Amino acid sequence: MMKRFFCYFLTCLICSPAFAQFRIEVSGVGLTQIPVVIAPFRGQEALPQKISEIIRADLERSGQFRVINSPVGAFDETSRPELTALRQAGADAFASGSVLKLADGRIDVRFRLWDVVKGQDLGGRSFAVSLPDLRLAAHRVADDIYEKLTGDKGVFSTRIAYVTKAGQRYQLWVADADGENAQSALASPEPIISPAWSPDGNQLAYVSFESRKPVVYVHNVSTGKRRLIANFKGSNSAPAWSPDGNTLALTLSRDGGSQLFLLSAAGGEPRRLLQSTSIDTEPAYSPNGQHIYFVSDRGGTPQIYRTTASGQGVERVTFTGTYNISPAISPDGRWLAYISRVGGAYKLHLMNLTDGAVSMVTDSTADESPSFSPNGKMLVYATQQQGREALMTSTLDGKVKARLSGQQGDIREPHWGPFFK
Repeated sequence: MMKRFFCYFLTCLICSPAFAQFRIEVSGVGLTQIPVVIAPFRGQEALPQKISEIIRADLERSGQFRVINSPVGAFDETSRPELTALRQAGADAFASGSVLKLADGRIDVRFRLWDVVKGQDLGGRSFAVSLPDLRLAAHRVADDIYEKLTGDKGVFSTRIAYVTKAGQRYQLWVADADGENAQSALASPEPIISPAWSPDGNQLAYVSFESRKPVVYVHNVSTGKRRLIANFKGSNSAPAWSPDGNTLALTLSRDGGSQLFLLSAAGGEPRRLLQSTSIDTEPAYSPNGQHIYFVSDRGGTPQIYRTTASGQGVERVTFTGTYNISPAISPDGRWLAYISRVGGAYKLHLMNLTDGAVSMVTDSTADESPSFSPNGKMLVYATQQQGREALMTSTLDGKVKARLSGQQGDIREPHWGPFFK
């Protein structure tokens, strides 16, 4: 299926509409998980969303935690928990809190975290948020719990972007990292593909076919304003931001064939990166900005290669399998995620860039578009389940997966946004 590689960014995607409510299904067992109790927050029954359930789902989806049902009564952030009962239940940590509607209509959200084993108060936080931001407050609480117990920054308050298609209507969506609270950023009767977050999280680059050919726009997420960045002869596709946000690597066919170019994020004349007669596409910057990974058929079949950001030298990266596409590099530069065709199935793989060891993350058959969480601990990708498109998150070891699935329809082309600056 070479056409899958050659036309990867130019295919009209078969998708269906996204909906605000998503279902999360966690399967698999992580090797090491922290047992934690998330007590029901006092006052949450009076609100449309139970904040403790959002926190629980976040922590479970990360694969780092095993959430235990609370063996104790109602507690808020001011109460000292019953540590003996919690220890007997097998908990290492305990979180409790409260929500209260203020006179101005905002919601006061408070929480506190305890180390059950040491009997130590690990502190807490409070937020005053509008009702539409209640989910965001819950994600921030989950971020704090995650960071205090693992030492790594949580990603639950970050965002993802993805594309849907309903009939002849394409839409670009921005949603919470759990897939909820989806907001339409753009709607078009023509395909929208390849959304890519800028490093500061304020902009999305994407490819639109609204002018009957693929061109690249940069879209301001806050204002909704956008600007045409690449509309050169032929196709313009596969935008990827440099880590400093000043440059876009992209694929242009203006010189014939698909070749890699660098373009200032402010626009202007692109500079060709490599001199090649092969198809070079799907650029992805390394986190330090020194290298660009890309897909090329220069060896006869699609494989992932690497060059410097100035186009000096090319080295092949993938050697396992005859068809490897869609490179994504982890924020720490340690891991390469990509899609490999195995016996006619397209599966998500992970390579350790230090020693070249490769592992298969999924057992599905139609995976696409992997993207790392900004802390590098999870992946989001598109796949098919029971004949329908869906978004999935997975831990890097593939042990814990969560399905982010609309009540109806299909979703495609995910990209995980950065931490908020």
